[in-house]
Amino acid sequence: MKSLKLTFLVLLLPLVGFSQNCNCTDNFNWLKETFEQNDAGFNYILKQKGKEAYQRHNEIFEKKAKDIKDYEKCAQTLYQWLTFFRSGHIAIVRNKNIPTKKGKSNEQIAEQFKNWETFSIDYKKFKKYIDSKTTIGFEGIWTTDSYKIGVKKQENEYIGFIIDADGVYWKKGQVKFKIKEQRKSFTSTYFMKDHSAKEIENVALWGNNYLKIGDITLKRFNSTFKNDKEVERYFNVINVNKPFFKELSNSTNYIRIPSFSYQSKKAIDSIIDLNTDLIISKKNLIIDLRNNGGGSDESFQEILKFLYTNPIRTIGVKRLSTPLNNSGIENFAKNNDLTTAEKKWVNNALKKLKATPTGKFVNLENKSVDTLTFDTIYKYPQNIAILINQNNYSSTEQFLLAAKQSEKVKLFGTTTGGALDISNFYYVTSPCGDYKTAICTSKSMRIPEMTIDDKGIQPDYYIDQSIPKYKWIDFTEKIIEK
Repeated sequence: MKSLKLTFLVLLLPLVGFSQNCNCTDNFNWLKETFEQNDAGFNYILKQKGKEAYQRHNEIFEKKAKDIKDYEKCAQTLYQWLTFFRSGHIAIVRNKNIPTKKGKSNEQIAEQFKNWETFSIDYKKFKKYIDSKTTIGFEGIWTTDSYKIGVKKQENEYIGFIIDADGVYWKKGQVKFKIKEQRKSFTSTYFMKDHSAKEIENVALWGNNYLKIGDITLKRFNSTFKNDKEVERYFNVINVNKPFFKELSNSTNYIRIPSFSYQSKKAIDSIIDLNTDLIISKKNLIIDLRNNGGGSDESFQEILKFLYTNPIRTIGVKRLSTPLNNSGIENFAKNNDLTTAEKKWVNNALKKLKATPTGKFVNLENKSVDTLTFDTIYKYPQNIAILINQNNYSSTEQFLLAAKQSEKVKLFGTTTGGALDISNFYYVTSPCGDYKTAICTSKSMRIPEMTIDDKGIQPDYYIDQSIPKYKWIDFTEKIIEK
């Protein structure tokens, strides 16, 4: 039952009888024991990497935890320990009720950075110079959410200097970044909020009015240069938080779905319902899933009918039975909003889990493979392109596994993030109440023959770095319209 699958994500299971006097070692020992006894991926990874590697890993982090007195550093260390097992579906969440460590005052912070490198320039003359420029380049006045920055060429590099900022971490005139040309490309040394240096290899103008320094986006301030439609469209679609539909041409439709969260299901279904006639009237469809981190399998069910060409097989999961894991379903069974069918499923699941020895896996369904069929195979859309990237995880990857079984579908973009094999997590609160961690309860029956975790799903059409991200839609449209 897919609707129950993701519901467990929001469960918070506290452990009672705890002391408030914990240190990082106490929290590390709790995390290690809880993960070893309850996480569905623990023994699988232990078998893959070996007990000796795990023992060395523990020795390193036991030593680190022993020396840590800072709450935030402990959280970072606990998270790093978890990365031994996988990169996705892990978490250390700080308890909001724990008071934060008192930091430096604004005056102390400003004092700390008062001698930072500055760029001396007459702002009025600089602005007049920028206003008179007719050629497009890095030089200009740029803005982000936090800063207004001037960029001026100085000898063989471009200096980015603060025009306006918070006045605490950064003050007017201080150097925020430097851009240098190396082998016909540009790199940058960018100074973060805390003034730490970040070396960035990819620096480029996007159209006339955007400067991209790695993942950092700056927009030209009060620009008189013409906006680039492709670039503007990119930022409009990539930053949207709701799904939408658009006709790109006489033969191609476009759907943007930024999230498969269960909260998005209603909006996704509404978009599909309102535009079904248009979708099935055109030869091509682009589904843009870039940066869609997943959510609920329920949220993509209405899309599958357009992709369908033959039965869609979904491999099931087995759940790890432990008292802690099972308590999640026990708590869920108390939900008064459950339908009759859901109550029946939950009760049957509990019976199976309780009949399963602790530490053993059980299939809560009556089959290992679910096969989905539809009565109709739509003539159109005939070609379906799905845009993917490294920020696709979990349920988004589950959708892609289903979509790849269609004769209509091709994936465009870059390899996904890879977090699907070990899943269905819930949060557990530490005995001291300092942190919450995510524990996964299920393991896919695809593994080890077909693994996704830390590998991802590869595209059929790899879009390399020579094609800017803002050109992905047009690049894909040209291919499917051939």
